[in-house]
Amino acid sequence: MASIPVVLLVLLPVLLSSVVVAAARSDGGFGFQATLTHIDAGAGYTEAQLLSRAVRRSRSRVAALQSLAATAADAITTARILVLASQGEYLMRMAIGTPPRDYSAILDTGSDLIWTQCAPCMLCVDQPTPFFDPAKSPTYKKLSCSSPMCDALYYPSCYKDTCVYQYFYGDSASSAGVLANETFTFGTNDTRVTVPNIAFGCGSLNAGYLYNGSGMVGFGRGPLSLVSQLGVPRFSYCLTSFMSAVPSRLYFGVYATLNSSNTSDAGPVQSTPFIVNPALPTMYYLNMTGISVGGDLLPIEPSVFAINDDDGTGGVVIDSGATLTYLAQPAYDMLRQAFVALVGLPLVNATSPDDLDTCFKWPPPPRKIVTMPELVLHFEGADMELPLENYMLIDGSTGNLCLAMAASDGGSIIGSFQHSNFHVLYDNENSLLSFVPAPCNLM
Repeated sequence: MASIPVVLLVLLPVLLSSVVVAAARSDGGFGFQATLTHIDAGAGYTEAQLLSRAVRRSRSRVAALQSLAATAADAITTARILVLASQGEYLMRMAIGTPPRDYSAILDTGSDLIWTQCAPCMLCVDQPTPFFDPAKSPTYKKLSCSSPMCDALYYPSCYKDTCVYQYFYGDSASSAGVLANETFTFGTNDTRVTVPNIAFGCGSLNAGYLYNGSGMVGFGRGPLSLVSQLGVPRFSYCLTSFMSAVPSRLYFGVYATLNSSNTSDAGPVQSTPFIVNPALPTMYYLNMTGISVGGDLLPIEPSVFAINDDDGTGGVVIDSGATLTYLAQPAYDMLRQAFVALVGLPLVNATSPDDLDTCFKWPPPPRKIVTMPELVLHFEGADMELPLENYMLIDGSTGNLCLAMAASDGGSIIGSFQHSNFHVLYDNENSLLSFVPAPCNLM
């Protein structure tokens, strides 16, 4: 046995009463680098509070995905209208307009639209920066109902030949307003890029909670995402743990490469293909083939990780917007059973909805030697061997040792905690996800 030591359905009609200047490397390619900040960083939360908040956000995220199973008969149409995202976990700095005004937005690989709250705002939520005022930017331009970007919306509306968007995030969060073009600035230091005519949502009716952000920036696979609009189909990130105050890194275009992140003991870069869910084509689905615990492959039926052809439910998504990994119930049950058998410590009952439910009494009795089984997630063509700190953690409120995963009644989500300290590359051109272990706090 292998072992190692111990993220407004109603829109009121009164809502409405180039050239890229870019950082280029010597090879002439387009790209930029950016810093990502965790939404709870610098807020003074204890480790127990950080964990509790992460569990709540992750539950909200997976509930949004599971809501597909409870939709009406035309689930595919419903899925396209219901944009399944949530609050997200990491904030990306960007600037909007002319002159550029700085904002932080939640990076979301599970949705497409870029949006921020705009003045005058009819119904808006708290954010750390002033609302964007399009009247003060000469490069702002509303898009017509006949524009291709308007047609790309899941649920477009039209008012006086101006394109109106409505986005719903499955957890009572929503944004509605005008779809417009504007100049955006991305990146840090010598990689700053200024790009005109980026389609974005200028929201005047918003609900939910932005978690220290001022909007969202979609990195999904659809035409409205930043990835698609810039025409550069590669980005990568290296995420630090949600428990850490150290910023994470985002690389775009020519800067998105795994070569510089590899270390002598990291092992080879591994790659697995994306698969397409016709019900949710914007999300990054993977073909997960199994899970090994302590060197043994769990007897999980392939159908547990498969997408349901009838309604688009199920499947496995890799997601920057959920902290914890949620596995379909049959897979989680087997995983839990294996850990209980191999860890050899008493289980502790969860006492709160914010508690993880596979927790062991800690510390162990005196002179008892405890080993933690290795955990490997298997994908088509790739094996993600998780470091111990990516799946076991100490619950600061109880002191117990917990498996940082939970059960889902529907599909599975590979959360950011499990792939923190991996440099992860999304290659949409070749439809591949690649990854390699990396010291993200040093990049």
